[in-house]
Amino acid sequence: MNKQFALISLATLSLLATSCAQHQYQVAEVTRSRILIDSRYDSIIPAEATAYLAPYKAHVDSLMLPVMGTAASDLWRKRPESPLSNLLSDILVWSSQRFGEHPDFAVYNMGGIRATLNKGDVTRGDILDIAPFDNKLCLLTLSGSDVLELFGQIAKVGGEGVSHSVRLEISKDGQLLSSSINGKQVDPNASYRIATIDYLAQGNDYLYAFKKKTNVVSPKSEENNARFLIEDYFKQMKAEGKMVDAKVEGRVTVKN
Repeated sequence: MNKQFALISLATLSLLATSCAQHQYQVAEVTRSRILIDSRYDSIIPAEATAYLAPYKAHVDSLMLPVMGTAASDLWRKRPESPLSNLLSDILVWSSQRFGEHPDFAVYNMGGIRATLNKGDVTRGDILDIAPFDNKLCLLTLSGSDVLELFGQIAKVGGEGVSHSVRLEISKDGQLLSSSINGKQVDPNASYRIATIDYLAQGNDYLYAFKKKTNVVSPKSEENNARFLIEDYFKQMKAEGKMVDAKVEGRVTVKN
């Protein structure tokens, strides 16, 4: 009985396999159409969808539209130096005071600046556009020789944001020609306190010298996020009746 059942099962499976093999599906025809999306759709405002989204839009606007301060001029980002990269580097130095720190200089990477600031009111949403990541202020120490290595790496990528105390001269092919901090040449045997963001402190964006850091202070609280530090700076300047401005001033220059 078992043998008969087994034979019947094998025969059934064989028939099924033969049937599947004989009925393979193939593509018979392909057609396509083009749907043009242009300004014609701008005039179509679906009332039902607008009403549905209204409370969410109101909530987002209440968070993003408050004015944090005022920019005195257009602030943009560009290598080797730019107003916005200068400003953000200086804000890192300014923010260090809350931790009782007075760093010798700061570094803010160009790649971490994701938008520009237009002259006029600066909203919380504008600041979020500039610094959308969860990068946080990080304070660390490097030896003078490691600082020179760091400046060489900054030269190699064509410039990064550095604070007011730094002056770098670099060549067109990315070589460090000269450097100073607070008007003095870097002492290879000295130690320097630096403010940056934790992303760079890990040695990212080709700034490998940061991996040699010591005496690290890197608070992980949300209020230490770079965008909140920028926001705090704008609010402080607004409270003092000041507009925020920054200019290219020769912090990083390219020599022929």
